[in-house]
Amino acid sequence: MKKILVLNGPNLNLLGTREPAQYGYETLADVEQLCRDEAAKHGFEADCRQSNYEGQLIEWIHEAGREIKAGSMVGVVFNPGAYTHTSIALHDAIKGADAIVIELHISNVHARESFRHHSYISPVARGIVVGFGVKGYGLAIEALARLYPAQ
Repeated sequence: MKKILVLNGPNLNLLGTREPAQYGYETLADVEQLCRDEAAKHGFEADCRQSNYEGQLIEWIHEAGREIKAGSMVGVVFNPGAYTHTSIALHDAIKGADAIVIELHISNVHARESFRHHSYISPVARGIVVGFGVKGYGLAIEALARLYPAQ
């Protein structure tokens, strides 16, 4: 069964307790279950991972690029958290690995502080899902499934 990698960046392990007015009360475990359920509806397996470390996220993106090329993965749903606005290294990893990425943000970053309005990830993402809460993960998985149907 082909996989969809769901990557969550820094501080997303705090979902459910961190700024619930902004991010909601669902936990990372809830999000991961939503992703597994949505992926299964489309004939895929969701591989969910979270790290607070930029280097680890880069390694996983490199791995995803290899798996996409090998045909065992269709793409990545990636919530880079605050690295969205700071990490040229993640931009370069996505571009260099030729990974198919849907960038995702739980909140509408464009309605927040001005420093959140710029993304280093968007120029190398296949698409972007922003501001739909954790339901956005399901939308991003559906987008990948529509773009790359299970074979």
